[in-house]
Amino acid sequence: MDNSDTPRIIPDFVDVGFAKNSTGVACSTKRKGAWTETSVDDFRARIDQLALGFYDLGLRHGDRVALHAENSTEWLIVEQAALRVGAVVVPIYPTQPPDQVRFILENSGARIYVVSSEALYDTVKPHVGGIATLESTVGILGAFDDNMHGFEQILERGGRRHKQSPELLAELRAAISPDDLATLAYTSGTTGEPKGCMLTHGNIVFDALAVLHVLPFEPEAHRGGSVLSYLPLSHAYERIIALIVLHIGYPMYFIQDVNEIREAFLTVKPIHFTSVPRLLEKVHSGVRARGEMLTGMQKRIMHWALDLAERYDVEKPIGAVDRLQLAVADRLVYRKIRTLLGGNLVSIISGGAALPPATMSFFNALGIFCAQGYGMTETAPVIAACRPGATRAGSVGRPLPGVDVKIDKDGEILTRGPHVMNGYYKLPDQTAQVMTDGGWLHTGDIGRIDDDGYVFITDRKKELFKLSTGKYIAPTVVELALSSSTFIEQVVVVGSDRQFCGALIVPDVQAIRGHFRNSSDEIDGSELSASAAVAALIQQEINAINPSLAQWERVKRFRLLEQPFTIESGELTSTMKVKRRIVHAKYSGEIAKMYG
Repeated sequence: MDNSDTPRIIPDFVDVGFAKNSTGVACSTKRKGAWTETSVDDFRARIDQLALGFYDLGLRHGDRVALHAENSTEWLIVEQAALRVGAVVVPIYPTQPPDQVRFILENSGARIYVVSSEALYDTVKPHVGGIATLESTVGILGAFDDNMHGFEQILERGGRRHKQSPELLAELRAAISPDDLATLAYTSGTTGEPKGCMLTHGNIVFDALAVLHVLPFEPEAHRGGSVLSYLPLSHAYERIIALIVLHIGYPMYFIQDVNEIREAFLTVKPIHFTSVPRLLEKVHSGVRARGEMLTGMQKRIMHWALDLAERYDVEKPIGAVDRLQLAVADRLVYRKIRTLLGGNLVSIISGGAALPPATMSFFNALGIFCAQGYGMTETAPVIAACRPGATRAGSVGRPLPGVDVKIDKDGEILTRGPHVMNGYYKLPDQTAQVMTDGGWLHTGDIGRIDDDGYVFITDRKKELFKLSTGKYIAPTVVELALSSSTFIEQVVVVGSDRQFCGALIVPDVQAIRGHFRNSSDEIDGSELSASAAVAALIQQEINAINPSLAQWERVKRFRLLEQPFTIESGELTSTMKVKRRIVHAKYSGEIAKMYG
């Protein structure tokens, strides 16, 4: 990575891939049921035009551009255009509450606010007026408010500016340094206000180059393939994947609604996508639920094949007997599942939370590499990742090349290297709390490193709680065990200052209805939480899982919830992390009944 040809700033890193792209398509976005492809030539031209259009609006080196939009080709064009001026990109999640949107705009000192659609703008319009630094608002899908600029209008301004000053863009780019701030990436905020992580061009390029060493697929071997994206580009994880996909010359296909992903697999036929565990668990449990609906020999074959997949050991070589069984299961079951995923899928990397071992084994048995990575916004973001031939069940992999990781005396994971942020914007005290004099960043995660260098995450430091018996509980460990059940969609473990662990459980509606379809037990209406038969089924699952946990970790009581935890209802952050304080407050009555 010290080669003189190594990219030093993000535009250089991205531009490498344009000549490699053999498909001619840079990106494609699905809106209103239709895919719109953008060619490589148009993608490059629009980046340059928008960059000069932003300059014409008054944007200068170091100024902030807030980007509030769903995944799209335009998202990447805006990002790359702002970076080519030397400006700082401030991503905002489409699901971010309006008060947080205002906070981010004010705190970052945004000069230009780019918003995707009228529908999204309407949710925040009453909250974003009167911000002192904000000079221009740009609508990606058009100018849908007074004093707003349309995306195409800015492109036209940029085209005119280029004719007037053809050398300007090169001059602006030449002034960018690896030490310049590239983004203020605000954490999703499980507690308190979001904090702006200051990440430089050097931070992001270093991390992206390091991730290239652990890519789960060989770019040249699958040249002409595509990558599917459904995670928000506002998320640091998906954002760096997008940069890498551009760098290796692959087209990226964006969907804005995760409910469209089944159709997207069949249309795009991707070789790779990144995910959070919840989607992978839903695919896994969905296959299980379909099996429950079968009868006779078909049901027995499905159960046998899925049981075989869930026992698959990602670390051990396959023996002759297992190889034969897997070949039979593949012919009868697995290849049909792969077809539903597009038929070309080579790899999946999961992040953001722990991936249940059974789900990881399931996908790998299908012949699709599936493993975990680890990182955080503060580290640009990837710290460690599994890769083919270097995977360990339950581990997030080994640290990236050039990244140092160690375990502090209290079990906290620390990391050091060129990937670590410059600090939290305008928050020197909070920066000092997480960054030591030796350059080590406190991640807030509790974990361990085994003798072979594999990193394991056991919980968040702030989420540990103590029972009244004095035993400490890492709730994620218990939740991961419980979520291995086909019939449990979401779970939050509680019990602080209580005698034992309890659980708030959201049942998996599809799996449960499939289970009872051919059962003598009946479940009435839609309120699964009130069904004695459903409660008995969940209790049976807990009874099967509890022996795998320490005595003090075992769940003694639970309450079923009718509604899932969502971003919209406030229980999840924009990155799908549980806001435990909110959940505890909202369901305090259910928790009290559990212990009453």
